[in-house]
Amino acid sequence: MAEEIKTLEGLEAAVTETGAVLATEEEINREPVRDSLGRSYATGKRKDAVARVWIKPGSGKVTVNGKEIEAYFGRPVLQMILRQPFTVAGVEGQFDVMATVKGGGLSGQAGAVKHGISKALQLYDPSLRGALKAAGFLTRDSRVVERKKYGRAKARRSFQFSKR
Repeated sequence: MAEEIKTLEGLEAAVTETGAVLATEEEINREPVRDSLGRSYATGKRKDAVARVWIKPGSGKVTVNGKEIEAYFGRPVLQMILRQPFTVAGVEGQFDVMATVKGGGLSGQAGAVKHGISKALQLYDPSLRGALKAAGFLTRDSRVVERKKYGRAKARRSFQFSKR
C-alpha cells in the first residue's frame, strides 16, 4: 500500500499511490509546552464562559478565581466535571490547577475549566492526548444560546395568536 517514504520537515511519512500522507499520532513527535515555572497554560470555553487554566505538578490542589474547588463550585456534580480529565488521563492527584474564569453561569464555567484542564494536560504531557481526545474533552462544545429574533416572544416562540 505505501509506495515510498518521503521526508516532510524531518517527519517520515508513508505516502500512498494517490498521494495521501499516512502519518500516525506516534509518528508526530509532539513536544511538551511549558513555561519557565514548569506550568502549562490553556484556555477553555463553554457557552459564554472563558477559563484561563495553568497546571503544574503538585498535590492535586484546584483553585478557581482564588477559591478552593469546593467553595467555588458548591454542587458535587460540578466538582466531578472538573475532575473528569484527570480520571480519564489517569493522573488524579498529580497536578495543581490554578484557573480564572469569567462569564456565563456556574455550569458553563465548570465546562470551560474542564476544557482548559484537558487542553493544558495535553500540552504538558502529549502522551495523554489520545485518552483525552477519545473522551471528547479536547473538543470545544459549540452549543450556545440562540439569539432572540424580532417579531418573536423568545428565540423561536411566537406571540399568542388571537383570532379576535
